Amino acid sequence: MSMIALLVVLLLVLVGLLVIGALGYAAYRRPVLTQPLMVALTGAAVLVAVVTADAP
Repeated sequence: MSMIALLVVLLLVLVGLLVIGALGYAAYRRPVLTQPLMVALTGAAVLVAVVTADAP
């Protein structure tokens, strides 16, 4: 892997952690959002599983 590809992967991981943290904070501050956030995160997890399963 080239250096630029590693930096892009690192950036994607950091942005993903930031988004997950923001969603967790939103669910903590507003408990009404817990159910919609769980549905969205489950959908995202399934999408990631499908994409990584298809990767060579």
